[in-house]
Amino acid sequence: MRDALLLLNKIPGLTSFEALNPVKKALGSRKVGHTGTLDKFAGGLLVVLTGKALKLTPYFTNCSKHYEALARFGAETDTLDPEGIVSAEAPVPSKEAIELVLERFRGRITQIPPVFSAIHVDGKRAHELARGGVSVEMKPRFVTIHELSLCSYEPPFARLKIHCSAGTYIRALARDIAVAAGSRAHLTELTRTQAGAFSLTDAIHLLPEASNPADILNALQPINKHIFDALAIPVCEIDDKTAAAMRQGKVIGENILPFEGSASHAAVFCGDSFIALLEKQPSGSRWRYAFVF
Repeated sequence: MRDALLLLNKIPGLTSFEALNPVKKALGSRKVGHTGTLDKFAGGLLVVLTGKALKLTPYFTNCSKHYEALARFGAETDTLDPEGIVSAEAPVPSKEAIELVLERFRGRITQIPPVFSAIHVDGKRAHELARGGVSVEMKPRFVTIHELSLCSYEPPFARLKIHCSAGTYIRALARDIAVAAGSRAHLTELTRTQAGAFSLTDAIHLLPEASNPADILNALQPINKHIFDALAIPVCEIDDKTAAAMRQGKVIGENILPFEGSASHAAVFCGDSFIALLEKQPSGSRWRYAFVF
């Protein structure tokens, strides 16, 4: 089993879970997971971690994301995607009307997630409750839209480019833009092009039933310093003696980390070997183990 990272280009029509099957088969292990779900109708970048690297999942999950989306104005579906049933209709807006309201959705905004989502409500997934006929009340949350632009508009289809914080639902964003413009909308296409500093252009494209295990194994990236650079987590170098002590979980000396700054985490390496991820204690002056690799 390899402890590694894999950039995967998920094809539309597969769930994120199904997209991992060729990787699990190639590795002969089920210790494989992604760091951010893509809807079944959507495609694009899945950052995949394997083996002990799964411990890094939270640090990838919190990365900002880039998307390209195609919204169809004039009709909203119950799922806000092409797989749903039309639940509301309204006139198709002009390009000027759409561009006029976009500014409202830039920066820190409040968003109500879709009912058909994986968010837990009373211990169950919201989409499971909704499909069971249960009325679900979704609580609003704050998200940040760093960039939002209208790339093209051929009524009723608008192509949008979005850079947003983790936890943003692009389906809900399209819904709200349409309502603000006096219309209704749902997404027909969605592609994640970037997660943090990881790009879709570097991802491997896998077909579920026609994937070469050798291609998958060759695309695996060991957990190295470049990955932490991409996560904006500083890296610290230690010697063999200190590495042996840290692998045993011994107390972290104050002189281990030779840098200053506001970082809340630090990755520790001995040469090319990843030893541990450290986090600052609540006091903010000392470090403790997040985990030893």
